[in-house]
Amino acid sequence: MTHDTTALGNPSDIPTSPNEAVLDQVPNPHPDTNYLVRFVCPEFTSICPVTGQPDFAHLVIDYVPDEWLVESKSLKLYLTSFRNHGAFHEDCTVAIGKRLQDLLSPRWLRIGGYWYPRGGIPIDVFWQTSTPLEGVWLPDQGVAPYRGRG
Repeated sequence: MTHDTTALGNPSDIPTSPNEAVLDQVPNPHPDTNYLVRFVCPEFTSICPVTGQPDFAHLVIDYVPDEWLVESKSLKLYLTSFRNHGAFHEDCTVAIGKRLQDLLSPRWLRIGGYWYPRGGIPIDVFWQTSTPLEGVWLPDQGVAPYRGRG
């Protein structure tokens, strides 16, 4: 079964905003199996809507697919589209999770946004769709709490 995608195998420009970005889905080859998919974006960037300064985060996205997987190139382009987007940490993190939920209707999804300090205070944002599924191996997201130089 083939499925049309906008990014995969095609030259792609970086979308100018998250709203303009197209996320593609591809069929899950194992819809009868519960398994975890993880995407890590250790250099996520957005813009502070107040100061215009860049904000940086380490994002970890985990989901248990149902019928669909997110196509990874389109996800990379979507995440990159935030680099000139002004939004608070909470908005970026939750909006990404909800957009993936709307696209994929996964059995379960969570996102951890581990933001680097702004004004000396790191802000970590976590969102998930429901309680984790029983029997699915759910590894720790692997991001240590921010300790500065300490």
